[in-house]
Amino acid sequence: MRFRLLLLLAAGLLTGCATLPPGERDPRDRFERFNRAIFTFNDALDRAIGEPLATGYVKVTPAPVRAGIGNFFNNLTYPTVIVNDLLQLKLKAFASDTGRLLLNTTIGIGGLFDPATQVGLPAGDEDFGQTLGRWGVPAGPYVMWPIAGPSTLRDTITWYPDQLTDPKTYASPLGLRLGLNATSLLLDRVELLPADDPVRQSFDPYVFVRNAYLKRREYLVKDGKVPTEELEIFEDEADPAAEKPAADPAQ
Repeated sequence: MRFRLLLLLAAGLLTGCATLPPGERDPRDRFERFNRAIFTFNDALDRAIGEPLATGYVKVTPAPVRAGIGNFFNNLTYPTVIVNDLLQLKLKAFASDTGRLLLNTTIGIGGLFDPATQVGLPAGDEDFGQTLGRWGVPAGPYVMWPIAGPSTLRDTITWYPDQLTDPKTYASPLGLRLGLNATSLLLDRVELLPADDPVRQSFDPYVFVRNAYLKRREYLVKDGKVPTEELEIFEDEADPAAEKPAADPAQ
């Protein structure tokens, strides 16, 4: 609790120093000043701790070991996926994801291996934020949180129910639970390593991350049923100079 209070205090101090770039504000981002301050805080923390740890993990851990660890932690997400399949009345996905959990937990030795994929059971990805979105609850304002990163008001209020269906929540003793959560965060950061250069080379990394997150969440809520152009991450949105492209010399 004290650590959270310190983070929020640091966030509050940063917010007072945040400046907004010129231009029209995005209506989805009504807390932009606060969000940019937190983004700056998170980026500094990530460069100092998150990225070096993720890079070091990849360098020292053999690929087969990383795959097994990744499979294990991915398998832990399936109780949440299954519950939300049911809440969204996706009965076919419910059966498939239940089959994945049972198969990978048993034949896959606690999830270290992924025989479910080999037999053709697709991987599901559902959470309570997607469930609320499916039943018409709007995303609400975009929010950037300390350490947790990008979210929306809708996704933020579903953190608690997501925790209730996460097996890591019930791990005991406390040291094991903290270790599992820390490892899960590390694996999430490892997955984002390929995105580091595109984000940092964009005109406005904050806008790049915001738009990518919102598009990804919309894609998940709508099960991919969005216009093709909405699936792209438009770097133009982060670069005002790109709004009016120069004439093609070949024309």
